[in-house]
Amino acid sequence: MIVFAILALLLLVAALVVVLRPLLKARAAPSVGRSLSNLEIHRDQFAELERDLASGALNAQSYEQARSELERRVIEEAALPEEAAPVARAGKATPIVVGALIPVVAIALYLHLGNLQGIVAPPHPAADLSSVTAEQFRDMTAKLAARLKTNPGDAEGWKMLGRAYRAMENFGEASAAYGKAVALKPDDADLLADYAESLALVAGRSMAGEPTKLLDRALKLAPDNPKILALAGSAAFERKDYKNAVRYWEGILKHPDVDADLAQALQKGIAEAKARMSGKAGPSDKPVASTSAGKERISGEVSLDPGLLAATQPDDVVFVFARAAAGPRVPLAIAKIRVRDLPYRFAFDDTSAMMPDMKLSKFGEVVVGARVSKSGSAAPAPGDLEGQSATVKPGQSGIAVRIDRKAGQP
Repeated sequence: MIVFAILALLLLVAALVVVLRPLLKARAAPSVGRSLSNLEIHRDQFAELERDLASGALNAQSYEQARSELERRVIEEAALPEEAAPVARAGKATPIVVGALIPVVAIALYLHLGNLQGIVAPPHPAADLSSVTAEQFRDMTAKLAARLKTNPGDAEGWKMLGRAYRAMENFGEASAAYGKAVALKPDDADLLADYAESLALVAGRSMAGEPTKLLDRALKLAPDNPKILALAGSAAFERKDYKNAVRYWEGILKHPDVDADLAQALQKGIAEAKARMSGKAGPSDKPVASTSAGKERISGEVSLDPGLLAATQPDDVVFVFARAAAGPRVPLAIAKIRVRDLPYRFAFDDTSAMMPDMKLSKFGEVVVGARVSKSGSAAPAPGDLEGQSATVKPGQSGIAVRIDRKAGQP
């Protein structure tokens, strides 16, 4: 507030100087002296007498009389005192009125058009996502999407929208938003990684195809980025390129500040990849470096009640997710599978977090749920089948989730 007032005062003073300086200057209007003026007149009269004498219009006697009279008048006028030349100065009223009006008008306009609350308002604290309900989160996301329709060139806005859709399990919409952000910022390595991961979630966590191409671009831009290396290692493991999987994951371990739990998971993944390279382990298409043995890890199995089997198709989408038992319903971790994959063994930890500030380790109690989506959309809909675990604590294993009811039933 004080800084703003000082700056405003300085600008006001500068404006007054610029406007009033010309008005305050004395403007002397030159005035011709009376004697100088009369002298010029008499000089012309003497010259006219000379011309009349030369032309014969006056005789010598008349000329002498007229000349004597003219000389007498010159002597008489020269004896009179000279009047001072008047000096014209700017009026005092004008600069006083202008000087008073400028600050008054400026302050009045600011009070009418400005925002005083914006000067004294305290900085907005960072949003506390733990207090945001699912409905509020969806409303915020919808407003952001509406704003981006009128401002489609906002790359950061599309990036935020992609993260929001991902948190809401709308992986298709998330991929579309990330795609628009990448089109605007094609050299943003982190954004390329987010886009690749989102496409992989749409494809049931498969990194094959476009996600791998995006990660290759990201690696060229940021070859030491831990997230990019982790995803690239998972993609290499999936395509059975165990040598590169080891190389990427070992690249993460070179970072001095790598998390201990993540380091342990990476070491396990590296060991398994090396075992597969030597033929000492059975084949698998699942990357193993995405989980850890840390205290925040939860694991268990999702199954389908046999009585509901007839209500499903093998290709129906199943979403498995973990969320806080009390607080936001935004998923902390999620997996997308098919009915044919059931029963399904799941394992979630902090590395599975949907958002950086929404990790399993930040919540004392969580629940694990599963939903068969007939439409394939992450948004709940009538006709979906669902099930949920009891409340569990991070670090717990052997969690059972049974899909045993239709959505909306107790």
